[in-house]
Amino acid sequence: MEDYAIRLENAKEVLQNAEAILIGAGAGLSTAAGLEYSGESFQRNYPEFIQKYHFTDLYTASFYNFPTQEEKWAFWARLIQQNRFNEKPLELYQKLYHLVKAKEYFVITTNVDGQFEKVGFPPEKLFLVQGDYSLLQCEEGCHNKTYYNENLVKRWLKETKDGRIPTELVPKCPVCGKNMDMNLRKDANFVQDEHWYKQAEKYEAFLQKYQGKNLVLLEIGVGFNTPSIIRFPFENMVYHNVKTILIRINKDYPFVSEEIRNKAISFQEDVSSMIEDLSL
Repeated sequence: MEDYAIRLENAKEVLQNAEAILIGAGAGLSTAAGLEYSGESFQRNYPEFIQKYHFTDLYTASFYNFPTQEEKWAFWARLIQQNRFNEKPLELYQKLYHLVKAKEYFVITTNVDGQFEKVGFPPEKLFLVQGDYSLLQCEEGCHNKTYYNENLVKRWLKETKDGRIPTELVPKCPVCGKNMDMNLRKDANFVQDEHWYKQAEKYEAFLQKYQGKNLVLLEIGVGFNTPSIIRFPFENMVYHNVKTILIRINKDYPFVSEEIRNKAISFQEDVSSMIEDLSL
């Protein structure tokens, strides 16, 4: 990579000249912002779950097959409340909003923690591809509707006893009567509701509007868990559009394909400092 100062100035110039900015955000953005899924924070907030189920981090715990629905929702109540409803707007997301708010922009993200909306990004400019911690769905996806869970989460937390919620609070699908689940993309039953499709259409309309124009793809913290959603499509857009430029900010995977090397600026530096420097 070239000297940081040179890359930074190049990135500032392309952002300044951009007719529009498409943000593509992955888990690395929330990690850099301070959301912790392991380590001391995890041990402090989930001691009884660690002891009982031998969890090592929140990510793997979220795939655990609990023996009962009562235990499952006792755990998820804690996770949802702490990572979706309790968590305050994070400074890094605020910096990112101030960086792009004066431009035409859109956001596609695999993050499910609600931080974009908390700091002021309008919901109509957000495509949450993988779901949202604040939503429930039918476990079997029998119908394309999701349900906001904040009030239910509060009841779960209040009435949890010995690591279980009361049986009468176990959520059931209002259509088929089977169990409910989180609206997170983990299998073929993931529900893409009316809002999901509306935002998918807005995403495609944004791409069509700025095809052939000075579009900057600002990709932050996108690795290889689901590269087909953001990382690979972004590189493909750069390859096929002469005026499209990629700014990739990624601590672990900053490299770009050789075919687009001259139309991409990569950063492996600290994300928070990077966004602040771009804003100066």
